[in-house]
Amino acid sequence: MKSTGVVRKIDQLGRVVFPVELRRNLNLREGDAMEIFVDGDFILMKKYQATGACAVTGEVLDENKEFAPGLILSPEGADMLFQKLKSERA
Repeated sequence: MKSTGVVRKIDQLGRVVFPVELRRNLNLREGDAMEIFVDGDFILMKKYQATGACAVTGEVLDENKEFAPGLILSPEGADMLFQKLKSERA
């Protein structure tokens, strides 16, 4: 495990604020769900992604397809990714 050197206090409602640099580096956005694990006296948090969720939109649909190991895309997510790649290639 890697230490960030950042210390935060828990507020009255039990909340802890992640520093903006950490949120940027881990691509965490307002409203993202976090999965919480406990290992002894460690609390581990991971950005939650539902099984079968699109890597772009987060949607869980019957139409989602796995294009590579771990890369699941919805039709809309695949189109968004394709358009982004196409625009960057031009």
